[in-house]
Amino acid sequence: MKKSIVKMMSNATAAAAERKDPPKPDAQQKVTAPVVNSMGRALSHMREDSIVSLDPSKIDPSPYQDRFETDEEAREALEELKLSIHDEGQRIPVLVRPHPVKKDRYQLAYGHRRLFAIQALMSETAKPETVKVKAYVRKLSDAELIKEQSLENGVRENLTFAEMALWAVQLRAAGLKQREMQPVLGQVQTVISNMLKVADSIPPDIIRAIGRARNVGRPAWMDFARLFDDPNAEKRIRKVVESADFKIASAQERMAMAANAARGRAKKQKALSDTVEINANGTVVARLKTSASATTFSIPKSEMEFASWLSQNLPNLHGDFLRQREKSPKGED
Repeated sequence: MKKSIVKMMSNATAAAAERKDPPKPDAQQKVTAPVVNSMGRALSHMREDSIVSLDPSKIDPSPYQDRFETDEEAREALEELKLSIHDEGQRIPVLVRPHPVKKDRYQLAYGHRRLFAIQALMSETAKPETVKVKAYVRKLSDAELIKEQSLENGVRENLTFAEMALWAVQLRAAGLKQREMQPVLGQVQTVISNMLKVADSIPPDIIRAIGRARNVGRPAWMDFARLFDDPNAEKRIRKVVESADFKIASAQERMAMAANAARGRAKKQKALSDTVEINANGTVVARLKTSASATTFSIPKSEMEFASWLSQNLPNLHGDFLRQREKSPKGED
């Protein structure tokens, strides 16, 4: 479970208050100072708010989506959180507002992974009416909801460039100027301008198909965006995006496949990887990914006990394999 958001905000606020020297007027200071101030205000709000228990099925997602939840990394993180909440309970409340158009419903400001995990637990229990989500309820305008949602991003794992690019488009649609996005995204205006250029050039569904792309940075995305100057590039990319090879590839591989397609080289692209899921009792206990250079065996964090056993017994298993191979008739595997 990640460190408490309230604790992180409190630490950041205390650090700012204890600083004796005046802050230096550099670019980084200008971007991060408003975030610290916002964190202090949010901490004050949380101390004033009462925690209530709500029916998870009555909470709708935020209308502004800042994170991709479709790739394997996000799914594994959600599964880990679900197991943590199941074993230890929900430690950090979510923040919701009364739904602006639906009676007796709420709309999420932040804590979407916590909500998704609790909703998943709710769907798996025989008594769903007993499952509740701890929440702060606060009246928020759209602009205030965006600021609260962005605040949580400031104290969590950073968004990737792809996620921030699409988030910047939503912030612009909500009426924020680029200078107002700086404390929200934690980036200077030049970088935000580049994000918007990328998001305006590449259709959002193609960005999402490539995924969070944690190891793909701004230069690669900007190079990819320029390929859309070719009016036929999008059509070629969409054909590759629908392929089985694209769907099982890593984010970096998907980016390479899409770029090759944009340049008209898709036919030269070979299958980069193949992934097989190993199931036991209806649960995925391991994934076997084979590429041209290696085979990778990955085990979900929910199966760490099995992973530990496997690491201790792998030498014996390999020995059994060698003995079995020696006994096999020639010409057989």
